[in-house]
Amino acid sequence: MSAPVIRTAGFDGFVVTFGERLTDAANSAALAFRSALEDARPDGLLETSTSLVSTYLRFDPLTTPHGEMKARMETLLAGRDWLAAPLPPGRTLWRVPVAFGGAAGPQLAEAADLAGLSEDAAIASLTEARTRVLTIGFAPGMPYLGQLPAAWDIPRQTNLTAEVPLGGLCVAIRQLVLFPNATPTGWRHIGQTRLRLFRPEADAPFVLKPGDEVALEPVSPAALDAIGDDPGGGAIAEPLP
Repeated sequence: MSAPVIRTAGFDGFVVTFGERLTDAANSAALAFRSALEDARPDGLLETSTSLVSTYLRFDPLTTPHGEMKARMETLLAGRDWLAAPLPPGRTLWRVPVAFGGAAGPQLAEAADLAGLSEDAAIASLTEARTRVLTIGFAPGMPYLGQLPAAWDIPRQTNLTAEVPLGGLCVAIRQLVLFPNATPTGWRHIGQTRLRLFRPEADAPFVLKPGDEVALEPVSPAALDAIGDDPGGGAIAEPLP
């Protein structure tokens, strides 16, 4: 794509897309443009969100006509090279304890083999990577984390795993996902955390936000069990500059 593409989404929405496939630059652009929209707060803006490479906005067409809102977006888009824009401020680095393999990650060996790695090398690769929360989706508060090194461009399974537990860490297509609740999945289950990502009782029910970063800290199954029912799962949050 030579430029961002604006598409209409129903009578009260737009989607601005920054790439035809997931890249670091396209994801950064979507996050930065959403932040700029929230800062500008054009009349009639109701809500914004991001996907892997796009920004969505919903607006009140009775307050701001469709053509006027599109013109404001076009002006904002023309103001900078969004593919080179820095990530927005206010992000957090999360250091999350994970038990890999065994009962905690029954498909680690299979995933490592597909990536051409030993289990130890796979764990080292995953814990050396610092992934970004690319987007939240599929289930409330569920992060897609990436991108991993190219070796992890492994396919999803052709069949579903009947259930991955809350806090399960799974891998496919150069991304990791952390499950906020028990669910079936086609992604390979490689590890387990105690982090409770969806807290409907809290003022901010989603713990992770798009743009946050995640570093996985390997621990033994016993150390993970010792965390108990702490919803924070032993994770440490650090503000990012």
